[in-house]
Amino acid sequence: MLPLAKNVKLKSILSPFKLRRRFAVTILIMSDWIDVAKIDQLTPGSHKIVDVDGVEVAVFNIEGEYLAIEDLCTHDGGDLACGTLEGDVIVCPRHGAKFSLRTGEVLAPPAYEPVATLAVRVDNEMVQVKDDRWD
Repeated sequence: MLPLAKNVKLKSILSPFKLRRRFAVTILIMSDWIDVAKIDQLTPGSHKIVDVDGVEVAVFNIEGEYLAIEDLCTHDGGDLACGTLEGDVIVCPRHGAKFSLRTGEVLAPPAYEPVATLAVRVDNEMVQVKDDRWD
């Protein structure tokens, strides 16, 4: 353990971070906004895959609205982003499960569990995403 300077509290050093326990190991994770693309690079109807804390996330531009989901079909664990878009619905390319990009809700089987949705914002012309499930 590193010595701390006088009058420095450990809590103040760790305040922007979250501690999570997984597999009996404590991991220090900082939940923050991740840059996806400039708004002119993510045109309507397109998507981009980004890594957010080790999770593949698909960010879509649906008629100027940015929506993000975990790029993982809850039916078989495959990628969703390479599926077909039907408005704000993504159709899994393997078995046809349908998910709402807005809510993650399953709209057609064979999937029955929703897909995770993530927060999206635009800051200084940059589309950003954040996984706030652990906050």
